[in-house]
Amino acid sequence: MTVERYIRVIAGTFILISVLLGAPASPLYVSQWFLLFTAFVGANLLQFGFSNRCPLGFFLRKLGVPDSKANCCS
Repeated sequence: MTVERYIRVIAGTFILISVLLGAPASPLYVSQWFLLFTAFVGANLLQFGFSNRCPLGFFLRKLGVPDSKANCCS
């Protein structure tokens, strides 16, 4: 997998888990504060789309994950 794909998988997982933990109708409901975390992750994804700055991409590259051909996380 490439850095871009890892970023999408990690972000998507965080969003799904935080929605499950923050939605009152969910059987895993903990607190509505998790919905704020969902907004935070979404805002970071939006910022990444505009600025191409991605701290997670930096760490994944340091761990040896290959860059994508599109080089989205440069």
